[in-house]
Amino acid sequence: MACPGESTAPAAERAPEAGSSLPVLLPLPLGGSYSYLPWPRDGGGEPELAPGDLVAVPLGRRETWGVVWDHEIGADGGPSAAAAPDPARLKPIGARLPAPPLPAVSRRFVEWVAGYTMAAPGAVLRMVVSVSSALQPPRPRQLVRAASPRPEGLRPTPQRLAVLEAAAAGGARPAGELARAAGVTPEVVRKLIALGALESLELPAPPAFAAPDWRRPPVDFSAAQAAAAEVLTGKFGRGFSVTLLDGVTGSGKTEVYLEAVAAALARGEQALVLLPEIALSAQWLERFRRRFGVAPAEWHSDLNPTQRRRTWRAVAEGEARVVVGARSALFLPYPRLGALVVDEEHDGAFKQEEGVIYHARDMAVVRARLGEIPIVLASATPSLESLVNVQAGKYGEVRLPDRHGGALLPEIASIDLRVEKPERLPDGNPGWLAPPLRAALAETLAAGEQGLLFLNRRGYAPLTLCDACGHRLQCPNCTAWLVEHRFRGRLFCHHCGYGRPLPPACPACGAEDSWRACGPGVERLQEEARLLFPEARIALASSDTLTGPRAASELVERLRDREIDLLVGTQIVAKGHHFPHLTCVGVVDADLGLAGGDLRALERTWQLLQQVAGRAGRDLLPGRVFLQSHDPEHPVLRALVAGDREGFLAYETEERRRGNNPPFTRLAALILSDPDARRLDDLARSLARAAPRREGLEVLGPTEAPLAVIRGRHRRRFLVRARRDLPLQRLLRAWLAAVKVPSSARLAVDIDPYSFF
Repeated sequence: MACPGESTAPAAERAPEAGSSLPVLLPLPLGGSYSYLPWPRDGGGEPELAPGDLVAVPLGRRETWGVVWDHEIGADGGPSAAAAPDPARLKPIGARLPAPPLPAVSRRFVEWVAGYTMAAPGAVLRMVVSVSSALQPPRPRQLVRAASPRPEGLRPTPQRLAVLEAAAAGGARPAGELARAAGVTPEVVRKLIALGALESLELPAPPAFAAPDWRRPPVDFSAAQAAAAEVLTGKFGRGFSVTLLDGVTGSGKTEVYLEAVAAALARGEQALVLLPEIALSAQWLERFRRRFGVAPAEWHSDLNPTQRRRTWRAVAEGEARVVVGARSALFLPYPRLGALVVDEEHDGAFKQEEGVIYHARDMAVVRARLGEIPIVLASATPSLESLVNVQAGKYGEVRLPDRHGGALLPEIASIDLRVEKPERLPDGNPGWLAPPLRAALAETLAAGEQGLLFLNRRGYAPLTLCDACGHRLQCPNCTAWLVEHRFRGRLFCHHCGYGRPLPPACPACGAEDSWRACGPGVERLQEEARLLFPEARIALASSDTLTGPRAASELVERLRDREIDLLVGTQIVAKGHHFPHLTCVGVVDADLGLAGGDLRALERTWQLLQQVAGRAGRDLLPGRVFLQSHDPEHPVLRALVAGDREGFLAYETEERRRGNNPPFTRLAALILSDPDARRLDDLARSLARAAPRREGLEVLGPTEAPLAVIRGRHRRRFLVRARRDLPLQRLLRAWLAAVKVPSSARLAVDIDPYSFF
C-alpha cells in the first residue's frame, strides 16, 4: 500500500520500533493503521497518548482524525508484523481531540468485524465514529440575566424597560427567548448587554437524556412472563450468554426483555435494544416510557445532524443509559454496555447489504462475547440459525407459548384462488380479493372492527406494458421493470431510484393511451378496497407513505383511536404492532416469495406470514386470517393453517441439510461489477481460473446476477460454499490476492449472504 503524500508511512507494512512511533487507525478504507510520531514534548505536563485516544493527524495535504491503536493493525483486522518505518518520513500527531477515548472493547470489535467481513478496518472504524462533529464538546449555553446593580444613566425607553422586566421575572435565559418574551427585536437585548444592564452567562449544556428509573414496577406479569424475566435477569454478573426469547405474537416479549434492561441499569451499566424497523417503534417507545418513566436515546437514519451529534456524545460519555436503534446503533462506542437485545432477531432488515456488509444480529452476539455480557434474541418466528444453536446447546432458550391476557391465536384459513376466483370490480377492472375474503371483510367492518389487507409489493402495479405491442417499461440503468406509483404520478425503479412520468404514447409502437397495469401493488389494492367498501375509512401503509417515526406514530394513533377501518399495507405493518380492534387479516398473495433462488425463501415467507397473522385478535376479540394462494398445499401454507410450526421447521431443516446449505455449511458471495460488460467478463474469467480447489470447498460461478445491471453497472457473481471447519476468510483472501482488479471494477465480498439478487 502506497504512502499518501509525505506525511505518513503505512503501519500495515512496517512495524514501528517500541516507543518510536504510534499506530493510528484512520476512518478510511485503507490497508490498516498508519504510523505517526508522538507529539513533541514541551514539558507542560500533557499526559502521553494512550490506545483509544482520538487524535488529529496530517494526511497528505489535509488533516483528519484517527484513533491511537494498541498495536500495528493490518488489512485483515489482525496485528501486522513488518519492518519499522523510517522516522524521517513520519509526521507527528497534531493534537488529542476533546472526546472520550474509544473503549478497548470497541477496538476489539472493529478488528473482529473487519476480519470476519473482509472489510477495511478503517471502514469499520468509520461506523463506530460516524459523527466527526461530536469529537468536539457541545457548546455551552449562552444565557443573559439582569445585571445587579443596574448601571446608572441608562435611558429607560419602553422597549428597554420591557426587557428588564422580563429578565427580572424569568431569570437567566437565551437572548432570543428574552427578546420574544419582551416583544422586542434581538438588537434591543444586545444593546442592553453592551450597556451593562444585562450580563452574559455561560452554563454547561444540559444532559441530553434523562436517566431511566429502573426502580419503577413492571407491568403485571403472567406466571410464564415472570419466569422468563427471572431467567433473563439471572444472567447478569455471570459473563457472556445468549438467550433466545421465543414467544408467540402477543405474548409480551417486550415487557419481559425490558427487565433485562432494568437489570443492567441497576448495575450502573448501559443497555442497547436493536429493532429492525426503528421508524415503526411508536408503540415500543410507549412501552418503554411506561416501564422507565422517560424516553430512551434513539439512533437511526431519520435523526438530524444535531440529534446525531448529541446522541453519539451522550453514548460515548455514558450519559445515554439506554439506546434503541437500527443496526448501526450496534457500533456506537459504549463505555459500559451491560445488556444487548435484538428484537425480531429473524428479520432480514438486520442485514447491511452495502459498504461493510454484515448481519447485525450475528455481530451483536460477537459484541456481547467481547464485552462478556448477556444478549437476548427475541422473536415469535426465530431464525433457523438461532434454533439450531439452541439445539446444539450454544444458546439458552426461554419460551412464551401463550398470548398475554388470555387472548387466543387467530384462526388461519387458506383460500384456493383456482376455485374461488376474484370477481371483476364495479368499474370493470379485474379484482384481486376472492369472494370469501370480501365477505369476511364486510362482516368485520359491519361489526365495527378493523381489517388489514397485506401485500408485500409497493406501488400501484409491478409491471406496466403496452396493450398494443406488449412493450414493457424498463429502468434505463437496471435490468428491472419500472413500478407505477399512481399516488405520486410517476414510475420508479426500486433498485436505483430512477423515476419518470408515464409517457403519453408507447415509445415502441407510438400507440396512445395503451398502457395497462399488470398485477397489483398496495396502491391498486387500496383502490379496489375503496370501490368495494365505499363507507370504510381506508389507509395505506408502506415505506413510500410512512417516511419516518412521526408518520408511523400518527398511523398507530389513528388505528388505536379507531379512525381507520381498513389498513392496506406491506411488511412495514407486519411486526411489533398491537392493534386491539383488528380482527381480520387478508393476505392477498401468499405465494409471493415462495419461489426463486433464495435458500431462505420458504423460511422468510413462513416468518412474514406468521407475523402478519399475528396482528389479528390480539385483545379480547377473536381473530381470523385468510391466505389467498394458487398453491394452498404448499408446505409453508399447510403449516400455517395447521399451526404446525415444529413440522415446518423440521421440513426446512432437512431441506437445508440435504442441500448442504447454511446453517450446516458456510456461504460467501463475491459480487463483481463494472460499467463495461466485456471487461467485467474478463475479470470474472481470471478469478475463475485462480479459484481455490480444496476438499470441502465449492466455488460456483461466475454467472450473471439475477439483476444483471444496477445503476448502469453490469454484475457477475460467484458463490462459495465451505465446510464449517474451513478457514473461509483466509482462503478467500489468498484467492483474491492472486488477481488484480481493475480500477473501474468493484468487488464486494458478502460473508453469510442473505440476498441473492
